[in-house]
Amino acid sequence: MWKIALAFIVFAALAMLVLIKTGADIDMGGEQHGAGAHPAETPAAAASAASTPR
Repeated sequence: MWKIALAFIVFAALAMLVLIKTGADIDMGGEQHGAGAHPAETPAAAASAASTPR
């Protein structure tokens, strides 16, 4: 049983090391709510979305 726990810890540490070394933008803050939760949409993206026929 201890081998499974050790393997999990090693795998988790390796995964975190790879994510940090590759420069991945990781947000460990969990779910966010409110005005600052979603990035603001750029005007160009809003214009192209509005002009796209559905």
